[in-house]
Amino acid sequence: MDQLGTLGIFVQAAEAGSFVAASRTLGLSSSAVGKAIARLEDSIGVRLFHRSTRSMTLTQEGSFYLDTCRRILSELDEAQAELSKSHTAPRGLLRVSLPLTGMLLMPALSAFMRAYPDIRLDLDFTDRLVDVIEEGFDAVVRTGDIRDTRLMSRKLGSFRHQIVASPDYLAAWGTPIVPEDLLHHKCLQHRYPSTGKLEQWPLSRDGVELRLDLPTTTVASTIEPLIHLAENGFGVTCLPPFAVEAQVANGSLRPLLEDYLSATGTFRILWPTSRYLSPKIRVFVDFMAVNLFAR
Repeated sequence: MDQLGTLGIFVQAAEAGSFVAASRTLGLSSSAVGKAIARLEDSIGVRLFHRSTRSMTLTQEGSFYLDTCRRILSELDEAQAELSKSHTAPRGLLRVSLPLTGMLLMPALSAFMRAYPDIRLDLDFTDRLVDVIEEGFDAVVRTGDIRDTRLMSRKLGSFRHQIVASPDYLAAWGTPIVPEDLLHHKCLQHRYPSTGKLEQWPLSRDGVELRLDLPTTTVASTIEPLIHLAENGFGVTCLPPFAVEAQVANGSLRPLLEDYLSATGTFRILWPTSRYLSPKIRVFVDFMAVNLFAR
C-alpha cells in the first residue's frame, strides 16, 4: 500500500502542477511530497519532473508514467467499487454536461429521473469542450470522438444525419436529386462553437466521400435555429435525425438525398479515469445506452 500511496502522490503532484498544491490536497507537507517523489524517481531510475524555482513540468518519461499510474489506480478503484456496489444504492447529485442538442434528449433523461428518484440531476447544456475534471462533472455526453487520456468513455448509440427542406422551399427551388445539386441551393449550415469550423455534410457516392464546397446562406452554432429556418422555407439543412423527427413526421420537413448519406454520428458518455464508476454513474450510463435511441 506504501507503493500505491506513492503513486497517488505522484499523480496528484502531476495534476496539481506543484508540490505545494498537491500537499494541500493530500494533507501532507510539501517537503513530504517532494521526498516521496524523489524516492520514486530513485526507485525507477528516471527523472519524472523538470523542476525550477518557478515551474514544474513532466518529463517525457513522467508523462508516460502518469498515464500508467492513472490506469493502475483506476483499476484499483473499480475493483473496490465492484466489491462494494451491491451495498450502495445509486443516489445523490449527478452533474452531467450535455451538448446544446441535449434538449432533444430530454425524453430519455426524464425517464431516467422517474426510474431513479434518489439521483438529483444537475444538467449543463453547452457545446464547448468542458474540462470534465477541473469543472467537477461526473459525466459528459458528446457526439463524435473525444481523445483525452484522462477520460474513460462508452458509446451510447449511433445515428445517420438527414438532409431536409420544407415542401414550400422545394416547390420554389426544386428538389436536389444528386449531391451536386446542393451547389445551387440555399444551405443552412452548423458551426461547431468549440472550433469555429463548419460541420461537414456526410455525403458520399458508391462508398467514396464527397467533399463539396456548399453555399453558406446562413450559419448557426446551435441546431434549433436551423430547424426553424428550414421549416419556414429559408433553405436546406443537414441535422441529426432525432432533431427533426417530429418535423419529418408531420410533413413540415422532407428528407432528401438519403442514398448519398454515409457518415454515422455517435453519442458517447465520458467520465474521469481517476474515479471508479460509482453506482449513480453506472446506472446513468447503462440507462442512456438502452434508452437514448429506443423507439
